[in-house]
Amino acid sequence: MSFAKASVRDAEVAGKRVLVRVDFNVPLDGGKVADDTRIRAALPTIESLRERGASLVLVSHLGRPKGQVVPELSMKLVGEHLSELLGAPVRQAPAVVGDEVKALAEGLGAGDVLLLENVRFEPGETENDPGLAADLAALADLYVNDAFGAAHRAHASTAGVAALLPGFAGLLLERELTELGRVVESPARPLVVVLGGAKVTDKVGVIDRFLEIADEILIGGAMCFSFFRAQGIATGNSLVEEEGVELAGKAQAQAESADCELRLPIDLVLGEAFDAETEVRPSDGVEVPDGWMGLDIGPRSAAAYAERIAAAGTVLWNGPMGAFELAPFAAGTRAVAEAVADAPGTTVIGGGDSVAALQQFGLADKVDWLSTGGGASLELLEGKKLPGVEALRDA
Repeated sequence: MSFAKASVRDAEVAGKRVLVRVDFNVPLDGGKVADDTRIRAALPTIESLRERGASLVLVSHLGRPKGQVVPELSMKLVGEHLSELLGAPVRQAPAVVGDEVKALAEGLGAGDVLLLENVRFEPGETENDPGLAADLAALADLYVNDAFGAAHRAHASTAGVAALLPGFAGLLLERELTELGRVVESPARPLVVVLGGAKVTDKVGVIDRFLEIADEILIGGAMCFSFFRAQGIATGNSLVEEEGVELAGKAQAQAESADCELRLPIDLVLGEAFDAETEVRPSDGVEVPDGWMGLDIGPRSAAAYAERIAAAGTVLWNGPMGAFELAPFAAGTRAVAEAVADAPGTTVIGGGDSVAALQQFGLADKVDWLSTGGGASLELLEGKKLPGVEALRDA
């Protein structure tokens, strides 16, 4: 697949100040960064720009401060961690924009790095406020978007500023679009899509699209109960997304006439409560009695899914098969994770909990591509245009 946007590789950056939108929205715990996957993912772009003589102004959001200054969501800890990874100082701006920040940016030399404060401390960020976009653009000569995880948002730091400066795709953004684009446009066959998680409404666009593209869709997680409810199968106390039931019914009807096989679990693991200490029992079918909830796919489903994954030319996995964070209900997700890790075909993981599961089971380095974007990867796979990408220069 040809990459349609101008890449940071093609930008003339020597002696220039570059505003780089990164996705440093990482979990913090006890005064440090708990998982630095997203920070590490941005390092190739940062290092490339530094080596080529640019000075860098980095901008990211962290959490959801909703336009207020929330001290515990400051970028300070992130900057300290980045400094360790780079083996170079990272200057911390006291705010997102303003005279003091502008002076700091103007004082940068080649290879220097300045990290702005959490961009969502500014109410104008999520509103794509032209004033904030202009203030951000005033800090640099060029703009690079490397924040795939935020590319589906039309915010001041993603879409707004790209309209004001020459805008390029960072190396991570470029790779994300290429890897996910290949799954949709030119996958090695058979293409097997494994979808889990709780909500059909989150995934219905992906289901609809892949009913036209994929050879098989394997459904797990709590979203399978919307499908079972649509068929009139008892779901007990299982988590059922009510607005997902009708959508699930429509998807099944669509699958009848599609060249794509839509598969549901054939057995389950039940618990009395969403709790690691709960009473657990296997169920050979998929009917859930009153007082029980389905919390994982069963061993026969897991084995069948693993077999389909092993035979795939391309596997796309998004969403766990059950409550994998609770030990008694982790086996289904683990079986899928191990099958994906061992699969001879191309393996692409669509962000979020699937990445967390692979990391939990120590398998993250055994797959071809781990997407850093949850919502962004889903929207791209659905075929939607991402505002943060559309705003960049064409190649």
